Amino acid sequence: MDDQQQDQTTDGSPDLEFFWDPVCPFAWQTSRWLRRVADLRGLTVAWRFINLSILNEERDYDAEFPEGYRESHDRGRRMLRVAAAVRSTEGSAAMDRLYRAFGDSIWHRVIDAGADYRSDVATPEHIADVLDRAGFDPAYGDAATDPSWDAELRAETAEAVGRTGSDVGTPIITFGPPDGPSIFGPVISSVPETDEECLALYDATLTLCRFDTFSELKRSDRQHLDLPVLTGRS
Repeated sequence: MDDQQQDQTTDGSPDLEFFWDPVCPFAWQTSRWLRRVADLRGLTVAWRFINLSILNEERDYDAEFPEGYRESHDRGRRMLRVAAAVRSTEGSAAMDRLYRAFGDSIWHRVIDAGADYRSDVATPEHIADVLDRAGFDPAYGDAATDPSWDAELRAETAEAVGRTGSDVGTPIITFGPPDGPSIFGPVISSVPETDEECLALYDATLTLCRFDTFSELKRSDRQHLDLPVLTGRS
């Protein structure tokens, strides 16, 4: 077995856990990359929850975030409530299909110039369309306004941050869960073009994560997100 494949588990648990909020475009880009890696390496991924509105509830949105972020994060909470309801009945494996449907419906569309792509996200109509795309009962959409699901979202958000430490966002990845190394990121603007580049990024990320003393690499000068809803190009 190749050294870079030794993160695979043999006890039936997933090779990786990916904590996602459907409203985060960076999490979506990273998830697309990780799915490609998983296909190439034969890895299994469990898709779990982290909610940005819960993660940032103690912060001053007016002072610390651009306009619209509070509402955007709240929309993410509504979608994750629906995801939690689906998972409670359909099982964890259903999350892959549901996250794909959320991501495709939000990010892979072209809208009118100047329009706010967030305005129709997490509306009853949008959620019903996502559930239909994913093949689930539209009745799950009722969970969007049911705060009883928040305890589950809060617990998984706390678990994700407990693995990395504070001052992080989405996505969070755990290699060899639950006790393997975890990382916030990698934050990418676009999915690497080739299989070789996708695997190189994965191997580099995993190598760094295996060093307990490693905590951060960062640069803020990055390319714009390559997503149709933001670029205007399909």
